[in-house]
Amino acid sequence: MDPIELTTERLLLRPFAPSDADAVHAACQDPDIPRYTSVPSPYTPEDARTFIEETCPAGWRDDTLYTWAVFTREDGRLAGSMCLVRLAQLRSPEHQAELGYWTAKEQRGRGYTAEAAGAVVRWAFGTLGVERMEWYAEAGNEGSRAVALKVGFRMEGVMRSKIVYAGTRRDAWTGSLLPSDLGLPTTAPYLPFPERG
Repeated sequence: MDPIELTTERLLLRPFAPSDADAVHAACQDPDIPRYTSVPSPYTPEDARTFIEETCPAGWRDDTLYTWAVFTREDGRLAGSMCLVRLAQLRSPEHQAELGYWTAKEQRGRGYTAEAAGAVVRWAFGTLGVERMEWYAEAGNEGSRAVALKVGFRMEGVMRSKIVYAGTRRDAWTGSLLPSDLGLPTTAPYLPFPERG
């Protein structure tokens, strides 16, 4: 797929450009980003260049990873990164994807990440035909969980031993979002398991 731009009231989501490397490198110096994402640590200028010039374009080209840089429309500052991963499942009967994100430290607490995530999931449901969006984060990552809840994800539980960090396996929280949770149509019928009283 060709990279696309999305806009919200306060944000511009666009593909990363080489000129963004310094901002990405600076943002990823915050220890919480490599702590809770797959960002390398220590994060070097070469890591930023590789991510922007190789990883992101290849993801769009190969339909494996769609990544957006999230910028504030008011002042053009990098607010974070938003991505759809596990896109191979779009070409299977599951029609699923996973949402991932990080937020620059100085931009946290302003609702930017939830705003960007809302735009991405609506686009994914409407344009890509995603029927189930998944999210997971290391158990205890309250910031990521708060964003997911604000977007409308329903928490589904704890996946044991899902994430490896610093050589130790850790549990993860998991959640999902369906088009119907946002009042959007879906092509496949859904038969939920009846709840027990």
